[in-house]
Amino acid sequence: MAEDKGFCLWFTGLSGSGKTTITNLLVRELRSRGSKLEVLDGDIVRENLSKGLGFSKEDRDTNIRRIAFVANLLSRNGVPVITAAISPYREIRDEARQMMDGRFIETYIKASVEICEERDVKGLYAKARAGEIKEFTGVSDPYEPPKEPEIVCETERESPEQSARKILVFLEEHELIPAA
Repeated sequence: MAEDKGFCLWFTGLSGSGKTTITNLLVRELRSRGSKLEVLDGDIVRENLSKGLGFSKEDRDTNIRRIAFVANLLSRNGVPVITAAISPYREIRDEARQMMDGRFIETYIKASVEICEERDVKGLYAKARAGEIKEFTGVSDPYEPPKEPEIVCETERESPEQSARKILVFLEEHELIPAA
């Protein structure tokens, strides 16, 4: 891809919904096409850019604002970006959308709490239910699903490959990436 167009695939969904798995598939495909794609993974951002923040609503909002700031800088300079963070609150996602002025593509990685709990390899849901993790999205803290996302990946019904393909088709149809 000689001329990348800047955009931000803003993944939102519960822990265990498939954000990272789908991101990894997209990264492999887009980089094989020559894209200079960047990924802002929620866990990695928290270890670096947002070290020291907790999980209160205020700290979550600060974390998402930081991710949005970096995604905006990259995308406005022609770099495609995937953000893979839970980003549970609609209001802060809307703020990110406004900041990116048309480059924001809300991508709802949709799965029920029950399915996410079944997939939970880190044991986070069990710890949250036991009271060991406070303010855990989907258990003791709310998740506000998007009202009108550009893309919905229903990971209870679609394989990760089908979800990634759906996103690639969207990007191709909107001429953000060339067709394969």
